[in-house]
Amino acid sequence: MTTRSRHPQGRKPVTDHAAIERVAFALFEERGFEATTVDAIAEAAGIGRRTLFRYYPSKNDIPWGQFDASLADLARSLDAMPRDIPVREAVHQAVLAFNRFDDAALPQHRQRMTLLLRTPALQAHSTLRYRQWREVIARYVAGRYGLAPADLLPRMVGQVSLALALSAYEQWLEQEGRSLEELLDEALAGLRAYLAEPGR
Repeated sequence: MTTRSRHPQGRKPVTDHAAIERVAFALFEERGFEATTVDAIAEAAGIGRRTLFRYYPSKNDIPWGQFDASLADLARSLDAMPRDIPVREAVHQAVLAFNRFDDAALPQHRQRMTLLLRTPALQAHSTLRYRQWREVIARYVAGRYGLAPADLLPRMVGQVSLALALSAYEQWLEQEGRSLEELLDEALAGLRAYLAEPGR
């Protein structure tokens, strides 16, 4: 009696974030997010369930990719902004950079954002992630003005910049002819209405 290989002959197990995402996204598209189990993703990837959880704590984390690392990049991008440019411009440029992708990566990113914005089962988890994103913005704004991140102005800029970015993403998902960067650039110009004072 022989044992069956845990992955089809010729298929090598995947052991990195991007490869797991590709496998998972293909299953999400085929079966739907809620109907796709962690075991199915692990099996398709040719890895064990425990290995999968070393890369992603839960199925809900997979559509977010390496979000923590991306947030660290956003914080570094903000900190590297020249101190003589207005805060609104610094936030605008950092958010554009945060959402800049190679053309080859855009189809999967479109699928990612469709999942995040349109999957009810992900909304509670997304709320936590959005809060982390807003906090990065708020900490930067607070540092520029000598305020606490929980003060009204930093908190407001975090909320508003997220709302503007999400509005651009919703438009991008509905209008494939528009570029993501163009829509984000247009939406983020709205920060001027909130930080229009000299020096901001």
